[in-house]
Amino acid sequence: MSKLVIVESPAKSKTIAKILGREYRIVASMGHIRDLPKSKEGVDIEAGFQPSFVVAREKLKIVKLLKAAVASAKEIYIATDPDREGEAIGWHLKEILQRDDLPFFRILLREITPTGVRRSIEERGVINDALVEAQLARRILDRLMGYRLSPFLWKKVKRGLSAGRVQSVALKLVYDREMEREAFAPQEYWTLKARLKAGEGEFTAALTQVNGKKALVPDGETAERMRREMEAGTFTVQKVEKKEVQGHPAPPFTTAKLQQEANRFYRLPVKRTMQIAQKLYEGVDLGPTGRVGLITYMRTDSVRVADSAVEAARDAILAQFGPDYLPPKPHVYKSKSTAQDAHEAIRPTRVDLPPDAVKGYLTDDELKLYALIYRKFMASQMAPARHAVTGIHVANGGYLLKAAGRTLLFPGYLALYKPPEDDREETLPPVGEGETLGLAGIETKQNFTEPPPRFTEATLVKILEEKGIGRPSTYSTIISTLQNRAYCSKDGQFFVPSSLGRTVAKMLIEQFADIINENYTAWLETELDLIEEGKESRTRLLTEFYGKFEADLKTAEASVEKVRGIPTGENCPKCGKPLMTKWGKNGEFIACSGYPDCTYTQAIVEEGIDPCEKCGKPMVLKRGRFGFFYACSGYPDCKTIRKTKRTFTSEDTGVACPQEGCGGKLISRFGKKKVFYGCSNYPKCTFAQWDKPLPEPCPACAHPFVNQKSKKKLCPKCGHVVKIEG
Repeated sequence: MSKLVIVESPAKSKTIAKILGREYRIVASMGHIRDLPKSKEGVDIEAGFQPSFVVAREKLKIVKLLKAAVASAKEIYIATDPDREGEAIGWHLKEILQRDDLPFFRILLREITPTGVRRSIEERGVINDALVEAQLARRILDRLMGYRLSPFLWKKVKRGLSAGRVQSVALKLVYDREMEREAFAPQEYWTLKARLKAGEGEFTAALTQVNGKKALVPDGETAERMRREMEAGTFTVQKVEKKEVQGHPAPPFTTAKLQQEANRFYRLPVKRTMQIAQKLYEGVDLGPTGRVGLITYMRTDSVRVADSAVEAARDAILAQFGPDYLPPKPHVYKSKSTAQDAHEAIRPTRVDLPPDAVKGYLTDDELKLYALIYRKFMASQMAPARHAVTGIHVANGGYLLKAAGRTLLFPGYLALYKPPEDDREETLPPVGEGETLGLAGIETKQNFTEPPPRFTEATLVKILEEKGIGRPSTYSTIISTLQNRAYCSKDGQFFVPSSLGRTVAKMLIEQFADIINENYTAWLETELDLIEEGKESRTRLLTEFYGKFEADLKTAEASVEKVRGIPTGENCPKCGKPLMTKWGKNGEFIACSGYPDCTYTQAIVEEGIDPCEKCGKPMVLKRGRFGFFYACSGYPDCKTIRKTKRTFTSEDTGVACPQEGCGGKLISRFGKKKVFYGCSNYPKCTFAQWDKPLPEPCPACAHPFVNQKSKKKLCPKCGHVVKIEG
């Protein structure tokens, strides 16, 4: 008889087994073992929104193995992730495996270290029913909305589309931003900067005021007049301001802030960031040291840190940097009032494992993310940075100009963690009030006001967090869905809604405005938090939501046209029936509503695109083997093509390249006929395969990934097969 610990992944089980020894047996559930059925809604609304859970077909063998392990155990410890999702997985495990004579305990592994694991066993508890209720409410909400809203889009637009409670609001944000940009009318304005001489030095001062009012220079004629007047006048130092300012370190990472910084610093997609963080949390093989969980749990919106970790960080700072870099008292950070404080901020589990000590055991991306987490945490306990800031006010008649200088006096935390914006340094020459300055020249520059920028992954995560839409653990899925469903493409790093995405967003906004909006979605998240705290009823929330949703759905379905597509307002030149905008496997096109009797179609011509330079016909956006491109609509008579920055969304599978010593990762690529998966280090590494790799260890041999092959998952090493339901 042994003590049985059930975790979610084999990677985590290896790390825990090394810590606990032979007295404990560690087994993995491979994630969820039960869920709502794929073939039907699975929610009995009349019975108070009662869910019907089933064991997934591919998990039947795992359940059998778990039951066999339970039969020979004297104690069961559920060690799934310490969040709502993990609590729900633990509840499902207990429901299936429970025996009256067998004690079931819940342990929370906030860090997978010897101290963290043993402490969690000492503080063992039971499944948190309120957490489970909150997760069940979320799952049922998402099932009701997705299961009933998606078919509405199938009838109106295209089969295979999806709509979700949070995903749809994220699409709305991207769509709304694009509408703002298109409605934006740029306005001209001019700036004037004088290059001034002071002794042997020079500096630049910008025009800020004219006759005591803010400088507004609307056109080039006004700018030229001002330039001549200033050249004819005298530049005199009116005032010199000098002060010392302190820059304080930011708190260690929450999940959302980690996603933003990883994308901003290293262009890591949010999905990839979370995959790497999961691996760092579950454990990395450090050679002679063995497997070590390098970071604490990575799904958190708290900035709280354990006292023991703070003291360890302060000791390391003192040893490495000296007393000047250590503040007299530890920095204490407060989470937002809405933050869930069950976990600490994301931090390294051991400050004696700096990035240089583990770089030989991590891939490039893993090292980048670990270094970011390590340095952010250590910097959060370091002394402030100090800068000398100088402001020089220069008068010339009715014109006032200002120059700003910034010099680093003491780096403090910037010695360890320096964001790009902190590189701004400019030293001004010494000047005195009343001093006359020489003129080296005046630059006039035409500018135009800019529309609000499109979202990057980092800024989309930021606005989702600010508006309380979803939770940090869901951002990765939200962003992936927007791209995988072709609702958005990327222009460089920026999200651009596709014509399909625009259509879906507009339709959802028109038909479901009271549900698919930022305020209502944030309110639902607050209600889920109240259920978690035991202050709200799951049934009451679902009843209120469903009443509103069902009324909207009935109204929307009454407006659905019998012919799938969006009317263009024009008629077919062949038969006279209405033309419809439709979407096929190769994108958007216009077709006759009389199909199949009338087969008239035409390509979509994007507005604002210059016509073909050879024949003058419109250019149309097409998708080929290597991505998007513009082609002449006169093809095949005219074969002109034009490049575009728009790109396919290349999916990062989260699977490392299996070639020994490569260090790359498998990403989706586009062949002549279909997608394949190749190494990100191409052409240095040419590994490629047709089947999609999944970052799931083989349950039979623990090979780090399996391949999705039609209706099954196949291990490339041992050939173990798992059928996929549906």
